[in-house]
Amino acid sequence: MTRPFLVLVILGLFSGQAVAQDRAAIERQFQTWLKQTIFPQAQSVGVSGRTFNAAFSGITLNWDLPDLVPPGTKPKIPKRQRQAEFSAPEKYFRRGSIDGATSVGRQMAKRHASILASVERQTGIPGRIILAIWGRESGYGRAAIPHDVFQVLGTKAFMSTRAPYFTRELIAALQIAEAGHAPQRSMKSSWAGALGQPQFMPTSFLKYAADGDGDGRADIWNSEADTIASIGTYLALHGWVSGRDWGFEVTLPKSVSCTLEGPDQGRPIAAWEAMGIRRVSGRAFPEHERQAEGYLLLPAGTNGPAFIATPNFFVLKDYNMSDLYALFVGHVGDRIQYGVGDFTARWGAVGGLLRSDVAAMQRALEGMGHDVGGADGLAGFKTRRSIGRWQEATGRTATCFPEANMKSALKR
Repeated sequence: MTRPFLVLVILGLFSGQAVAQDRAAIERQFQTWLKQTIFPQAQSVGVSGRTFNAAFSGITLNWDLPDLVPPGTKPKIPKRQRQAEFSAPEKYFRRGSIDGATSVGRQMAKRHASILASVERQTGIPGRIILAIWGRESGYGRAAIPHDVFQVLGTKAFMSTRAPYFTRELIAALQIAEAGHAPQRSMKSSWAGALGQPQFMPTSFLKYAADGDGDGRADIWNSEADTIASIGTYLALHGWVSGRDWGFEVTLPKSVSCTLEGPDQGRPIAAWEAMGIRRVSGRAFPEHERQAEGYLLLPAGTNGPAFIATPNFFVLKDYNMSDLYALFVGHVGDRIQYGVGDFTARWGAVGGLLRSDVAAMQRALEGMGHDVGGADGLAGFKTRRSIGRWQEATGRTATCFPEANMKSALKR
């Protein structure tokens, strides 16, 4: 073995030992933080020592979770986006996902017809929309929900980019356990701390979880009726407008700029119609919809389907902030109930850029005075239309979506 190689091996061993020691020290800080910071907060809202100790018995940090900021480090925008909601639009509507959610949703519509009808009478939320959310969130209860919520939320509250948010959720999870809604070790969550079949964050559980089967508990882990009632309650209390649809796929004339997208640029659907926008089905917009407000929605800019969305679309976004998520739910719901086919327009081969690339574009646009909604690397409607406005101002054809060929032009 040569001396330089031996030195590298020794340094590597010491480096590995240092990492292990650092993690061990951070684990000790975590346990101290739980006792000195979290327990007093939990105790102030009625969580007992017994519940607290049971929740954190044997719990250590989960170092595999995303967006962690260990003590002494700085947060970074991840290069790649883990969540499908924010990647290439076409990938969100894979054949298997759409067909599976639709076929099982139709089975569930028959199996749970009574509770779905009851919840719709009480809340105004169509059964097809509840089913589509349930299917997307947990595969109608069939998806594995593997994580211990106290480990996930404890880790993220202690060292993540959104520590205050996850601290609130951790306290709420302890309140759920204290109230006996579920034994601690059955409170399984996603990697982000979302609970049960409807994937409620703990604060949402406390506000919206409902008893659909009449047993006096809101069991979103094991009760399908409670899951259905809880989703309906959530949407109703977020302002779903009974009697209105979520939106319509439309054709977008070249005379209508993609920069008109957004819920802050709404107008009566009849006004969009007067601009030449038509439903792809060839049917007229329902008369009660024509007189109400609608919004242009272009999830892939001009590289994909176009929609006129209603306020109910943005209620779906309250469940999950992604345009693609809300679109998936509305579309699958329509497939479940009405048997509609695929979108007429095809998704273009866009998306898939590094988040850091999109964030650099956003910072450049901000430097020009555009409101992109924050340089977070995610192409929301404010970023999309800002790109379109920049394209129009520089003599380009507006596509309203970040593309690789823009990186050199949009640098800061």
